Amino acid sequence: MTSDASDIVMPSKQGAARAITGALRDGGINASEVGYINAHGTGTAANDKTECAAVADALGGQADRVMISSTKAMHGHCIGGTGAIELLACIMALRDGIIAPTIGYEEPDPECALDVVPNEAREADVSVVLSNAFAFGGLNAVLALRRA
Repeated sequence: MTSDASDIVMPSKQGAARAITGALRDGGINASEVGYINAHGTGTAANDKTECAAVADALGGQADRVMISSTKAMHGHCIGGTGAIELLACIMALRDGIIAPTIGYEEPDPECALDVVPNEAREADVSVVLSNAFAFGGLNAVLALRRA
């Protein structure tokens, strides 16, 4: 977790990237091992651009080969419960090899060169996943999970 506390509603790329790298470090995980990220992905321009940039910074040259999606368009933003629901999507990706899509995805953002999983689930064998949860006030939490 990190807390950048710079603005109540504007996310910080640096704070989010620190949370991602901290989760990797704490788990003894190399960026090249990450196969999927369940993004915080609120669908707002400020959050999505910042999160994309934070993932790129934290994963470096590995970022463009990692699948990423946001499940919020399917389950909504359940405030405090959202992170738990998104964690379930990560667990299912590890267990079942199904990557949940970002539904309603219409066109790629040229400023975000990540492998967004659009509109339909994708089958993939992943052994490490990240679940990003970023909240108002600059609170950032990232969970890293490895398949047993």
